[in-house]
Amino acid sequence: MSFFYELALLKSPLDNLTYCSDEKIDIGSLVEVSLQRRKVLSKAVVIKEVEKPAFKCTTIQTVTEQYYSKEMIKVATFTSMYYVSSLGEALSLYIPFDKTIDKKDENDNFKSNIELSKEQEEAYEFCLKNKQSLLFANTGAGKTEIYIKAIEAHLNSGNQAILLMPEISLTPQMQKRLEKVFKEKVAIWHSKITKKRKNEIIKNILCGDIKLVAGARSALFLPLDKLSLIIVDEEHDESYKSDSKPRYNTKDLALYISKTLDIQVILGSATPSLNSYHKVPFYRLSKTYFDTKKSINYDDSTSNLSPKIVNKIKSTIEQNHQVIIFLPTRANYKYQVCTTCGSSVECPFCSVSMSLHKNSLALKCHYCGYTQQIPKSCPSCNTGVIHNLRVGTAQIEEELNFIFEDKTVKRFDRDEVKTDKELRKVLEDFNSNKIDILVGTQMLSKGHDYHNVKLAVVLGIDSILKMNSYKARERALSLLIQISGRSGRKGEGEVVIQTQNREFFDFYLNNRDYKEFLDEELTFREDLYPPYYKLAKILFAHTNGLKVKDEFDKYTNILKTNENIELVGANQSPIFKLANKYRYEIIVRSRNVKPLLEVLHSIESPMVSIDMDTIY
Repeated sequence: MSFFYELALLKSPLDNLTYCSDEKIDIGSLVEVSLQRRKVLSKAVVIKEVEKPAFKCTTIQTVTEQYYSKEMIKVATFTSMYYVSSLGEALSLYIPFDKTIDKKDENDNFKSNIELSKEQEEAYEFCLKNKQSLLFANTGAGKTEIYIKAIEAHLNSGNQAILLMPEISLTPQMQKRLEKVFKEKVAIWHSKITKKRKNEIIKNILCGDIKLVAGARSALFLPLDKLSLIIVDEEHDESYKSDSKPRYNTKDLALYISKTLDIQVILGSATPSLNSYHKVPFYRLSKTYFDTKKSINYDDSTSNLSPKIVNKIKSTIEQNHQVIIFLPTRANYKYQVCTTCGSSVECPFCSVSMSLHKNSLALKCHYCGYTQQIPKSCPSCNTGVIHNLRVGTAQIEEELNFIFEDKTVKRFDRDEVKTDKELRKVLEDFNSNKIDILVGTQMLSKGHDYHNVKLAVVLGIDSILKMNSYKARERALSLLIQISGRSGRKGEGEVVIQTQNREFFDFYLNNRDYKEFLDEELTFREDLYPPYYKLAKILFAHTNGLKVKDEFDKYTNILKTNENIELVGANQSPIFKLANKYRYEIIVRSRNVKPLLEVLHSIESPMVSIDMDTIY
């Protein structure tokens, strides 16, 4: 007797295929099958049993001892539907269970001995009361203590927990704090740990030796069968959005898992994203552990390290304190800003800055397609000149080494810090005062608590504020608040911001709460952008520029006639040629997700990749 099954091919964009077997196979089993023109067997997951089809079926070659739970298949099915990928691509995110590993059933009793303050206790009770909650807590207000108490409660009930952090926040500090309470029952999971260590962690999860995983976004897909709590720290961080297919957002997927599988989710941030603030019940925790006196100063010069900044660094070091200098990652790219008034050239229809397209010598808006010549003078003040500016960490490190030749300057970015060992070494050296000045990108703005830092210098923040994005103001202010939290964790601290947009930053940093900014930003976005609209980007890329342009034009014309969605931009990509491929993109939006997804799933082109809920 033969049985017939629908299989999802792992890591394949193909739709599910039907295979046959002489034996009964459990749904969710990982199997190996042959594909035409492939010498090596392909891995696939058994999705469901089906009736015998009219066509002849290939036989399943091997049935392994590994399997995907029905919960994994359910979440992967949603992921493939919402983020427009095949089911096989979505299931490839998961690491399967293994029948050969016996599960220990031990009850643990953890005692953190953490005493929460009155405000923290109220926040903790709020999180327990709500299946989904947002901990809107100022830097230094003690989010981590609340996380640990929540994890402790779930683990003592015999369950498992995940603490998600941006990869750059997975520091030795956090590891020590978690291991102090949860001992060997906690594992740290991120891309810089070795394959051997990852295999050990997976085995220990499966046998029950690990109850808590603290990790980057991929930790969400580990084989945890008693998961009851997911914490997403720094939930605003855009590294939670995958940049490869399927382009899921970890935070949003955690909220879906919470709703579907009855799992508690706590989101946490000092600067929560507008979407979370709008959709998730929140508790505002503003009282901090330590009384700090922080002064914020501005520098409107256009040179990278002005005399004012150099003098501030010098006086800080002379007092035996440390300095951190931040550059936004995007500051390595060119941006346009007036050297007199600090304005950029804005699109008259979208209230976002336009981008430079050198090939066509024009400024373009990537939301509506509006194009204009590069102006000879600034449209805002009529006197200044629009300049292309460029700043990079390597350049700043070089200048500092020349100015402070007897001091230790270290760079801290993804180019310089490639392994877990290198990350730990730099942070340990900085913590033990072996480094005087640390120059870095956003990697430095999160998860670090070093009390000898008395000065934080911020360069290139205008590149974020003047980006061609509806999220520009949110990104710039959020980043600045996060960075400000690194200076003067105890006692006095100073932040120097190099900007020609002092009025904007000063208004919110000194006079308003971030909550007020979010409320005002919601009003600004109401008829245009998320959280009120759903946005998706359709990217066309191919080595043949004429072919990809034809495909782009074809779908632009099709989408223009669709009454259920709005086509808001169709242009060359900001980086027109990348990895030898010519690139075009279409931005579409809709108030309702259903018609938008129908349109996205109707696009059939090998040149296309789709980014649902695009953040750019």
